[in-house]
Amino acid sequence: MPDYKYTAIDRNGAQTSGKIEAATDEQARQKLMAKGLMVTTLAADASASKAASAPAAAPKASFSFGAKVTQGDVTVMTRQLATLIIAGLPLLRALELITKQERNPAFKAILASVAESVSQGNNLSEALQAHPKVFDKLFINMIRAGEAGGVLDKVLDRLAKFREKAERIQKKVKSAMVYPGVVMSVAIIIVYILMVKVVPSFQKLLDGQKTQMPPLTQFVVGISKLLTEFWWATPVVIFGIYFGLKSWLATEKGKELFDRIIFRLPKIGGFIQIVSVSRFARTFGTLMASGVPILQSITITRDTLDNVVIAKSLERVHDRVRDGEPLSVPLEQSGVFPQMVTSMIQVGEETGQLPEMLNRVADIYDEEVDNAVTALTSIIEPVLIVFLAVVVGTIVLAMFLPLIALITKMTGGG
Repeated sequence: MPDYKYTAIDRNGAQTSGKIEAATDEQARQKLMAKGLMVTTLAADASASKAASAPAAAPKASFSFGAKVTQGDVTVMTRQLATLIIAGLPLLRALELITKQERNPAFKAILASVAESVSQGNNLSEALQAHPKVFDKLFINMIRAGEAGGVLDKVLDRLAKFREKAERIQKKVKSAMVYPGVVMSVAIIIVYILMVKVVPSFQKLLDGQKTQMPPLTQFVVGISKLLTEFWWATPVVIFGIYFGLKSWLATEKGKELFDRIIFRLPKIGGFIQIVSVSRFARTFGTLMASGVPILQSITITRDTLDNVVIAKSLERVHDRVRDGEPLSVPLEQSGVFPQMVTSMIQVGEETGQLPEMLNRVADIYDEEVDNAVTALTSIIEPVLIVFLAVVVGTIVLAMFLPLIALITKMTGGG
């Protein structure tokens, strides 16, 4: 019998991996489930021979050049699938209808692969698991919980609402950053034009008058010479900083240090905290309401968060909840979550309505995100304008200081 490599989550919510011997992947799943493990990935060992009786694997998606599956595509598909299942259509028929009308060729191929896998007797969660770059752990685990509880229609509807709200928040944040981004880009272009076109002209004029340049003027002229004589260094420095920062953030220590710095910045840190808490509450509440066990919900929620500070605090929360503590206690002691959040979670635990309370927290913080975006935008706008005025004003002043000195000298000499 062939060996299968697997990664799974045990009853304590801890991730484990290893190999198991089985005739088919379905048998391997059953063996692992009998051990109390929830499979997250399962694949035949490349060194082992393939079992003839194994269910046919879902065909690989054939991607068109340049095609890309966006999270928006997945959200729309989830809403369509939820609507069709609630309307009473069989799962396979619903998948076939969605595949037929999908316009994105890359996503169409993936949906066809999923439908083919389901037609061969695999569960929807197993079919989706073959495409981890499109369907994340949160998505797959919620579908698996819905299948296990016989409430796939409700879970799909809940998942669609979750994704729609998450996208709405992302769009608000992105749209709020458009104006500052445009202002900053214009400022950089204006300063660059001044430094490579205007400053050299003033320099020639000053050189002709043999006037001693003040320190500020010498500094600005020096930068202008660097930008004009070593123009090739500008893109090299920009790309060097970009890729250097990207590589640094790709490391665990770099990302954690960056997140801690951002977390402590005035206004911006508070904004990041609000967005992160909103995402935590919405994700965690949706998983709990879908029937995913609390420890697995904490683990999955931790993996969906971008902020390392909050993710690490959830690791400690997970361990303490596993040891029998109420969820609200380690959350409050982490110092990351606001008092109101931990108090509402404590009420939810005491009343047995934790998922509902978490979603209520998410609704409150979604409104906070709206207010924070407005406040942050109102602060960034004048700061950028002042920054642009200071930079341009400094360049203009540096150029006119020697001219003023020259005019004063000529007037005094007359």
